[in-house]
Amino acid sequence: MRSHESPDVAVLRQKIHGLPAEEYVETLRDRLPEQTVALARTPVEERELLKRASVATGFTLDENTLAHAEHLDLFACVFAGTGHLPLEAFEEHDIAVTNAAGVHGPNIAEQVIGSILSFTRRFHVAWRRNEHNEWRSYPTYELQGSTVAILGLGAIGKATVERLDPFGVETIGVRYTPEKGGPTDEVVGFEDKAAFYDALARSDYVVVACPLTETTRGLIDADAFRSMPPEAVLVNVGRGPIVDTDALLDAIRTNDIRGAALDVTDPEPLPDDHELWTFDNVLITPHNSGHTPKYWERMADIVAENVERLSAGEEELQNQVV
Repeated sequence: MRSHESPDVAVLRQKIHGLPAEEYVETLRDRLPEQTVALARTPVEERELLKRASVATGFTLDENTLAHAEHLDLFACVFAGTGHLPLEAFEEHDIAVTNAAGVHGPNIAEQVIGSILSFTRRFHVAWRRNEHNEWRSYPTYELQGSTVAILGLGAIGKATVERLDPFGVETIGVRYTPEKGGPTDEVVGFEDKAAFYDALARSDYVVVACPLTETTRGLIDADAFRSMPPEAVLVNVGRGPIVDTDALLDAIRTNDIRGAALDVTDPEPLPDDHELWTFDNVLITPHNSGHTPKYWERMADIVAENVERLSAGEEELQNQVV
């Protein structure tokens, strides 16, 4: 990896969660007062900045652009996932890539807790009755004493476990390397099917917070839903294809599970005539759990740390993927 004593930062013209890139620029300037931070507002500006910038940040860069980014040392992706990037091309051009892992921990964990509490206290029932001015009691549940399975123990999974702790629940973590343990009461592996289905069978809430990989694609399938208790609730803040949509529809139609809170779906965006919209016990949010007013602040912390490491000639960067 090349390094420069004073890398310039190019912020690409890409909005995230509707947040204006100008805020990102101002935050980076506050973090890096000694550096030049510039915003590319047009394709022409973007190409010109990338010709001389040492650091670029945004959600994507294509291979053709990389060939002209002669001085680029680092691309700081503002997504946690980097599967959409031509990572081999970055490696060939000796350009490091980092991601936004950790940025989403607090806000998505809060989305998970809110979804669980909504189904526990059945707020969706209250909203429906509010619409008709209907004063009529209804049965609810308690979260205390429940079991929650968290699929994925990255930043989001760990933040979720931390926030669940005061509620007095049992937690089961599912990860690729169960031997590493984790913050949950027990840990099982994705590929240990016997232990995985046993975990589902014991869980009142199943939280999908893992990345989409060949292992996790379609992980929550018909067998998974059949393994869950009929009172179980699925919460998906990972990726839509981790859950088999047809199997989910069958489970909802036949009351095999109590309900689902979906921040991600397959397909996505969810068509307005899709059957998932028709169920009272399915809460859908438009891939919105990642939204937080502190997004740029947390992202800028990562970039600023890595710019300082580059300036110091360090090889290892925070959240480095390539």
